Amino acid sequence: MQRTTRGRRVRWDDMTREKMVAGVERRFLYGEKAMLAQIWIKKGTVVPRHVHAAEQLSYIVEGTLRLRLGEDLGEVHDLHAGEVLVIPSNVPHDAVALEDVYDLDVFSPPREDWIKGEDAYLRGR
Repeated sequence: MQRTTRGRRVRWDDMTREKMVAGVERRFLYGEKAMLAQIWIKKGTVVPRHVHAAEQLSYIVEGTLRLRLGEDLGEVHDLHAGEVLVIPSNVPHDAVALEDVYDLDVFSPPREDWIKGEDAYLRGR
């Protein structure tokens, strides 16, 4: 999407939403050490199990998102609007939208797989 530099102001609405697997759209920007993403997930959509080196902070702006964490995905969190979950680096997780969801995610460091378009789990590959 977009690399930002110090002092550069960005307007979300000037950026196009990227269509991923059915039911998921996103846009993101990143700097040297962090990434900010807007994610929209339609009710019933599943984000497949994946893992990444970045620490993730997920803030639910609208809707309810079920996140499952751990090797067996046995740690379950139903996040509602106004709630935040920290997902440590290298912890497997998946998600399902229990309602239409608008989510803000922060990643540190930036997700290289997203930047390079190598996030196959979100592209249906």
